[in-house]
Amino acid sequence: MDDSVPFASNTYWLMVAILALSRGADFLSTWVATPHLVLEGNPIAKWLGWKWGAVVNVILVAALSRWPLSAIVVSTASLLVAARNFQSAWVMRSMGEEAYRLWYAQRLTETSLRLYLVSLAGNALLTAAVGVALIVSSVDGERALIVPFGIGTGVVAYAIAVVVFTLLALWRGRRQR
Repeated sequence: MDDSVPFASNTYWLMVAILALSRGADFLSTWVATPHLVLEGNPIAKWLGWKWGAVVNVILVAALSRWPLSAIVVSTASLLVAARNFQSAWVMRSMGEEAYRLWYAQRLTETSLRLYLVSLAGNALLTAAVGVALIVSSVDGERALIVPFGIGTGVVAYAIAVVVFTLLALWRGRRQR
């Protein structure tokens, strides 16, 4: 399943197209939601900024396209991140990044930490359950089918990323108060 494809082969270009679309969607949705990266949850992406983030994404697309499984996993997670960004982008933009950040922080102070963490866990575990179901159902004898396995792994990776970056933001926010 970790087979690579030759550079510039038809499969390579298909993976380039899929990755470029999904990473582009993630990039665009982030820009729509937080053009100044005030609300960016990934500290590395925030540190890189738009210019270097674009360069890293081009390199990532070119490199990962050699490994279809990796390309499918990253594409799936990227599309789910983009969908999550677009879900709240209109509120973030209408309020402004800083006002939204303050509003969100205020909501956090008005709810119990336990309720917040249980809600986060429920979101992540239910999402990951879909990924695990795809992974388990992709096993065909001794070999797994690459597309459902990769999509399932991408869904699980997305769920993990949501937990990690949400907890990181929560920890930073509590430290600042």
